[in-house]
Order: sequence, then C-alpha cells, then structure tokens
Amino acid sequence: MSSTEPTPARIRASDAERERVATRVQSAGAAGRLTITETDERVAAVYAATFTDELAALTADLPPDRPSPRRPPVRALRVHAAIAVALSVLLVVRWVVSGADFFWPVMPIFWLAVSVAGHAWVRGFPARRRDVVPY
Repeated sequence: MSSTEPTPARIRASDAERERVATRVQSAGAAGRLTITETDERVAAVYAATFTDELAALTADLPPDRPSPRRPPVRALRVHAAIAVALSVLLVVRWVVSGADFFWPVMPIFWLAVSVAGHAWVRGFPARRRDVVPY
C-alpha cells in the first residue's frame, strides 16, 4: 500500500444505533452477562460514542442477538383444516346419496387428514421447542 491512499473515513453513529446498542448492553446486564457497574459504564460510553466503531467495541465481547422466535401462522393451518373438513363432509354426503355399499370416501379423507397433519408438522404447530438446551 502506498502512503498516498486515503484512510477510510469513520462513520458517525446515529441516535437509533446508539439506542439499539444501549438496549443490547442493558439486556446483557439483565441476563447477568455484565455486572451492574459494567452495564452502567457501557451505557454511558454508548451515549458518549461518536463513531460506529466505538459502539462495536462496546458489544464485541457479548454474544450476538438471537431473533425472537416467530409464531407459526395459525390462520393458514385453520383454513387448510376447514377446507379438509368441508371436503370430507361433501364426500360423505355424496357417499350417502350414491347408495354405495362400501365406504369409498375413506381414502380421500385419509389423504386430506395426512395433508393437514403434514402442514401442522411443517409449520411447527403445536409449537415445538427447538431452542431448549437439554441438561
């Protein structure tokens, strides 16, 4: 590298970035990762920070934030189940009206039930606990 190349400019931190980092430091303190004194010192340093690299240094030793788990969309599953029930009722009514001796709607109803169960399993309903660490 030659000495004539410009050094990268530091980027100023916005109020929103300071608030985000302050919230992260406070949540780390609430989780017991920082002492009360460390939390207070870091929060004061967050609000005194001018540049984004100063903010990054305050959270460098903290684990990354985990996004909150999303709740599975229950509405889509309810619609799917309602359609499956409606089709099952229509199939049974058609069987009764046709006067057939054997209950032929059993296979379509079975596959409708399998599709609803598969939908529920893929969407995680009932909610499965994937983030629990077994002890």
